[in-house]
Amino acid sequence: MEQVRFLLAIALSFLVLFVWQNYFLEKPELPPSDVAENQTIPDMLPEKMPPHLEATKLPAGQPADQEQSIESTIPAKRILVQTPLFDIEFSERGAAIQRIMLVNYKETNDADSLLKQIVHLDDKLGTALISFQNQVIPDLDKVVFQAETQRSIIKVSTLEKLRFIYNSPQGIKVVKTYLFDPASYTVGLNVSIDNPTTFPVGDQLNIVLRRNVPETQGYIFEGPAILLNNHLNEIDQDDIEDKKVFSGAISWAALEDRYFLTAVLPLDNQADNRQAKIHVENSVMNLVLTQSSMNIAPGTQKNIAFHLFLGPKSLDILNGLDNNLNQVINFGWFDLLARPCLYLMNLIYKFIPNYGIAIILLTILIKLLFWPLGNKSYKSMNEMRKLQPMMKKIQEKYKDDRQKLNQELMGLYRTYKVNPLGGCLPMVLQIPVFIALYRMLYQAIELRHAPFFLWINDLSAPDRLFHFTFYVPFMEEPYGIPVLTIIMGATMLIQQKMSPPPGDPNQAKMMMFLPIVFTFIFINFPAGLVLYWLVNNVASILQQYYINKKNE
Repeated sequence: MEQVRFLLAIALSFLVLFVWQNYFLEKPELPPSDVAENQTIPDMLPEKMPPHLEATKLPAGQPADQEQSIESTIPAKRILVQTPLFDIEFSERGAAIQRIMLVNYKETNDADSLLKQIVHLDDKLGTALISFQNQVIPDLDKVVFQAETQRSIIKVSTLEKLRFIYNSPQGIKVVKTYLFDPASYTVGLNVSIDNPTTFPVGDQLNIVLRRNVPETQGYIFEGPAILLNNHLNEIDQDDIEDKKVFSGAISWAALEDRYFLTAVLPLDNQADNRQAKIHVENSVMNLVLTQSSMNIAPGTQKNIAFHLFLGPKSLDILNGLDNNLNQVINFGWFDLLARPCLYLMNLIYKFIPNYGIAIILLTILIKLLFWPLGNKSYKSMNEMRKLQPMMKKIQEKYKDDRQKLNQELMGLYRTYKVNPLGGCLPMVLQIPVFIALYRMLYQAIELRHAPFFLWINDLSAPDRLFHFTFYVPFMEEPYGIPVLTIIMGATMLIQQKMSPPPGDPNQAKMMMFLPIVFTFIFINFPAGLVLYWLVNNVASILQQYYINKKNE
């Protein structure tokens, strides 16, 4: 009975966790925006523009495509920057990033796979765009800058710069300077605004991150994330229309998927006055981070510095950055347990460079930690097994009197000093650890394309021995034999045989189906997670066998 309750508790825990996070979890309440959605900061330009500049001001209300018709005909050169970590393709249009390909990661686990693209925007606009909130320079994100280089390919072996310059019709000069470090996934971005005119320039600078909307929403969050008031806000795609404006102390803003992210980290000390807006247009997600208002006096210059992080969601990498970007790795309620497990797994990997073995050793260490609770549980279950003959007699005698049956059973427990819940409760206490490891192993980038042995060449994907060309019910592609999952189901069946048989026939039937149910639940889970569960089952079988022999 206790084993039934324990397995049901775990199954229900997974079900509740999935349903709760996907359908009922309330997003944190966000502080009200200081600026309404359609409200702008009062224009700090003089009411009357100088005559020679007034003529260059574009008519209000003219469609953007007409305003930029001349600009759109200007050819925009492409420049490829290659570092040991990524290849970045820039366009002079908007001085923006069009594509980012990570050198150390591939799209698939195939030997001939292309490099992983975390940004692949095919429209004319890219990402890392800049614009002005009040359009002091209209459509700055669409104009063609001039690259201060004649090279089409730049190979980065030491610190390198790439400058783009734009001189507006209003006489304002804007320079975007990207700074590359060959050993870092962080790219510096400095925006310089030079005002040689005779009037002050007042506005707010926007920096825009863009990426294609994920085709499917899996169990792990994918989309825009903002660190607001030192609290992580992840905005589901379904909630963007309701929660698309954020104001306050914004430390960083990012667009993330399961394993990678692009993020902007402002380097000034005015986080309290920032605003972020999110909108989706033509299957492209736009995250606009607006800086605090600025006033550039005539004959002066303003510099605004950012860091762009363009890479993997790896704790080892993110912990070395500022602005608490490591908080983007979010394990939910179980973060307090999952994060140390991730550190420990990576520590083991440094000594034994195989993540499959690291998972096995991590599982054994956790099992040893809970060894006393397991001993208590299995001892109680063994005592319950010894009472089974007497319990059956009581059940037969009082099968038509439920109240009397319960009274006699409780009397039996008191006589032999057996706690009927003693075998269940110690194991239920381990459920949070199981779920924390589930979250960690499911989204740890360290397991992406990480081999174990033989046919298991990707611990982040389901294990499949052979590949079938025909459809297999309940199985996600690729279709094949889930060997590891089948073995895991067999270990659950062994555990069932070692446990006291339930007295209730309905529970006995349920017990027979539990290994099958769990096998189907795990059939599409990552191999790393199935491996953890399998090793935990084997360790539990050995521990239970030892306790049973000891107490015979």
